[in-house]
Amino acid sequence: MTNRRVGILGGTFDPIHCGHLDLGQAAASALALTDIVVITANIPPHRPQPVASSHHRFAMVALAIAGVEHWRASDIELAVGAPSYTTGTLQRFHESGLAATEIFFIIGTDAFAEIETWKDFPAILDRANFAVVSRPGLPARDMPGRLPAIATRMVTARELGSRPTPLIFLIDATTADVSATAIRHRVAAGGSIAGLVPDAVGQHIEQHGLYSSSFAEADTHRTSQAGRLHGQD
Repeated sequence: MTNRRVGILGGTFDPIHCGHLDLGQAAASALALTDIVVITANIPPHRPQPVASSHHRFAMVALAIAGVEHWRASDIELAVGAPSYTTGTLQRFHESGLAATEIFFIIGTDAFAEIETWKDFPAILDRANFAVVSRPGLPARDMPGRLPAIATRMVTARELGSRPTPLIFLIDATTADVSATAIRHRVAAGGSIAGLVPDAVGQHIEQHGLYSSSFAEADTHRTSQAGRLHGQD
């Protein structure tokens, strides 16, 4: 065993925004993570297809975390060329030599509330720790009541290292009240997204005309759905 604590932050990232980064930063701080791997999903199995191409989505992730120490962008799911399921991604991390207790899957409370719909639930809870971070309107402390069947696995960050099996760490933190859907709609309407995404991501969106008015009609039905992959909208 090593002392590595590797965070995985996955999502469609269409586009990546400050809320995503807040999730990673909150988990890194609370759990003393040694690395954070930001993984762009390829084909979401339970959601409409992304508006931006995988090339642009991965590029925006790379721009968003450029220069951030111990954070790196990964194309592990894009390289597979198949629907992106978290359980498969965790398996690939195991095959790379990481134990389940060394992996921390970072996720917002809004997405984690749907964990019972995920592929390989509940076995997936044995394949990594889950770092569940508050999202606006849904604090992490509400999760035991939302998901009573798995409440006994939920602990606070203070209990890090207290058990030899993967746990669900509840992290109450402030994260930006923003979604990728709202950003796309704002861009399509000609509005500003300053402060909602890192500056480099905003520049990339503007430079390549992503999410412009031509995308508006196609994006109308791209809202959150039950059973989504990572849920990191």
